[in-house]
Amino acid sequence: MKRITHKTILLLLGILFSMGAMATDNKIKSEKCSCHTIPKRFAALTNHSLTAVAKQNNNHAGMVLIPAGTFMMGGDNVQAKKDEFPKHPVTISAFWMDSTTVTNAEYQQFIQATHYVTTAELKPDWEVLKKQLPPNTPKPDEKKLVPASLVFTPPDHPVALDNPAAWWSWTPHANWRHPRGPQSTIANLANHPVVHVSWDDANAYCRWAGKRLPTEAEWEWAARGGLQNKIYPWGDEPIDQGKVKANTWQGPFPYKNTLRDKYYYTSPVKSFTPNGYKLYDMAGNVWEWVADWYSSNYYSTVSKNNVIDPQGPTSSYDPEEPAMPKKILRGGSFLCNESYCSGYRVAARMKTSPDTSMEHVGFRCVR
Repeated sequence: MKRITHKTILLLLGILFSMGAMATDNKIKSEKCSCHTIPKRFAALTNHSLTAVAKQNNNHAGMVLIPAGTFMMGGDNVQAKKDEFPKHPVTISAFWMDSTTVTNAEYQQFIQATHYVTTAELKPDWEVLKKQLPPNTPKPDEKKLVPASLVFTPPDHPVALDNPAAWWSWTPHANWRHPRGPQSTIANLANHPVVHVSWDDANAYCRWAGKRLPTEAEWEWAARGGLQNKIYPWGDEPIDQGKVKANTWQGPFPYKNTLRDKYYYTSPVKSFTPNGYKLYDMAGNVWEWVADWYSSNYYSTVSKNNVIDPQGPTSSYDPEEPAMPKKILRGGSFLCNESYCSGYRVAARMKTSPDTSMEHVGFRCVR
């Protein structure tokens, strides 16, 4: 099953772009991670003042210490995708990690302190977008270039699972404040994960909090919770057997959710049993941004030796969409299920452009 990417969904929806054939013969390298620069969306903070705020926030409240160790990183069962192999040894130094994903209440504190404007709240910049598209791609109708994000809009009948347009809608004025569209609010969702945040939005919050996004290797090591070569954070028991383990989709996707876990969309953090490191929702609820760029053959380049604290590739390359630099997300979401997306496996990877924002994407921080 081809994994969803931001551009793929836009292509299928036919909302923003009239796409031409994508060239596949050249690898397009991305810029190196700009983890130490402030996005222009910071309206009120200079680099100096942001550093000062980060120092004020320099504590470990709400975090757990993840011990150092060595593990085998990569796919554990037949559901693993090609880019999860080869399985390879990785050594990780000890670090602190948020016990939960960042909540709406926490993100709101950041917004109030910085006056930051998220990607989904900004009008798309055609000059930026066209650099990710094939040459001579026509500019879309100006009416389509409005602040928007992708919202889950399930059908009421079975649909082909190779057509994400059947359950995703590019929704004007959907954002972290309005997760289901402009008429929705987060008034009763303070303890739910913040969603509709791009990689840039997540990275900006981390800087303000005096933290950073985890590397992909750190995230997988933490998600395993001390278990070796297990498929899920809880072990090998299938997601739908035994007690409810995470906020995922139960029933035929995407038109019928039996609500065995009691949640149709996101659930409050700490709603389910944590893993062995006392981390919550390392499977399901929302996909989580990590620091690394995505490159389809990266595991092959580091598999010969035990790698210590890998930082991921220095450039991005996805042969499916070679013109689009991508970052990695981990953990799966409330939409993942066995029939369509087993993203709650500890080794599962999703990749998409850093400007992506969707109703099932969030993040957590490390230090």
